[in-house]
Order: sequence, then C-alpha cells, then structure tokens
Amino acid sequence: MGTETPFGSREFYIKQVMDKSEVLKNKAKAIRNEVIRITTRNKAGHIAPSLSCLDILVALYYDVMSYRPENSVWKGRDRLIFSKAHGCYALYAILSDKGVMPKKEWENFYKEESSLLGCMERKLEYGLEAGCGSLGHGLPIAVGVAFGALIKGSHYHTYCVVGDGELQEGSAWEALQFAVKHGVHNLTVIIDRNKLQAMDFIVNVLDRDEDALVKKLEGFGLTPVACPGHDVVQLVECMKEIRLSITNMPKVIVADTVKGLGMKCMENVPKFHFRIPVCSQM
Repeated sequence: MGTETPFGSREFYIKQVMDKSEVLKNKAKAIRNEVIRITTRNKAGHIAPSLSCLDILVALYYDVMSYRPENSVWKGRDRLIFSKAHGCYALYAILSDKGVMPKKEWENFYKEESSLLGCMERKLEYGLEAGCGSLGHGLPIAVGVAFGALIKGSHYHTYCVVGDGELQEGSAWEALQFAVKHGVHNLTVIIDRNKLQAMDFIVNVLDRDEDALVKKLEGFGLTPVACPGHDVVQLVECMKEIRLSITNMPKVIVADTVKGLGMKCMENVPKFHFRIPVCSQM
C-alpha cells in the first residue's frame, strides 16, 4: 500500500502533479503555435519578444495568479503589469484562450477589424491592466499598484514582467529603489532575460558583462532568484515559492529565455526584434 498523504496515496498525488505539469506544458506549446500562426498571418512585428516571455505568462495565468476570467475587474484579482508591452501578442493569445478577450479581437489584431494594437493599451474589459508602450513605465506603475494595495490593506499580489533591455531605463531603477525603501513586499518582478534589446545583444550596448544585471539588483538590496524561463513547471514552482517567502522586500525572478523561441530563423537573432520572416525563413 502506498504512503498516505493529505491528498490520498502518494502514488495518486504524484500522478496528479504529473498530469497538471503535462497540461501546463501542452498549453504553453499550443499558445506558442497560436502566436506564431496569427502574427505571421497578420504580418505583425515584435514576434520574437512575444515568444521569449510566453512561458512566463502561461505560468502566471494558468496556475499562479488569482484571477477570474469571467470578471476581469474583480477587485481581489492579482494584477499583472506587462511592462514589455511590445511583446503583448503572447498575452493577447492567453486572454483570448481564457475567454477574457473576444477571439475575433485577437485574430484580427493589427487590422482595422480589431481595437488591439501592436503595443498594448490599457483595456480592463480585456484584462489589460496598463498601457506600457513606452518602455520603462511598467515597473513604476507596478510599484504604485502594489504600494497602493499595502496602504489600502488589500490582499492581491502584483506581478510585473519586464525585459532586460528595458532595464536600461532609469525610471525602472527609481521604482525599485522606492519599492525597497518602503518594503513593497507584495510585488514580484519577473525579468525576461533574453539578453537582447532592439538591435543588438545587451552586453554589446551597455552592460559590462552578462552578470551585470544581477549585480545591479543585488546592489539595490534585492535577492534575485534565477529560473529557467521556458520551463513552465519550474516557473510555477519558483513564482509560488518566492511569493510565500517571508520578507519585507519586493521579489525578483530572473528568467533566462531565448528571444524568438519556436521559430528557428528568429532565435537569438537581433534583426528579428521587429522584422517579420518571409516564407523561406520559416
């Protein structure tokens, strides 16, 4: 007889966990295929940045966040401030799949038939919490949202997905400085570290070496946690564990990703930040 757990036999519990893991992996694969299909058909830009953060968003929306698809303005919902708004196609696909956003809006985005733009605007009715088309704005917004929750005594958690290239903006570090000083512990910042910015690798533009980002975060008094950015199961575990950690500091996850993952011609190629592949490259 198997070892008993509060959930029944150990074997049954392990099977449940494994089944859930497979569901998450399959969902991430399906969303990735959907993003590639719609974006290449609609000839939309910023496909590669959307593919690097996709698994992070799947982990949040299909497991981690407290969220009600049938009521996108539910006051108790966890908030996601999606700062790298040019990578919003993955978010559009997920919100459409969850039934928050009309399918036709997502399928026709970037066209006259849809109100959705290439860089995300705030549309609460569609589950889009903030417009962050100008990079560097999302993290300050997230800090404000989380700090406001502390002041009001609200129990929701705020997540902010930022790109590592975006963290060249001074406004992001000003926001982190405030969050550390005022103990904004109900905030989790998830950095999509694909090591690329618009036109080149970050290390060729500004950072001294690939460890510079982590060193800067530690210099601000933060304790960044590393996590594989395309392992949706590990992402879920990491997000849940860090949220439960007892600390009066904001949490930071550094998720290592591959820009353009899923389209071989795009993977880690700077020129595909905005470029659309031709048929011979796909």
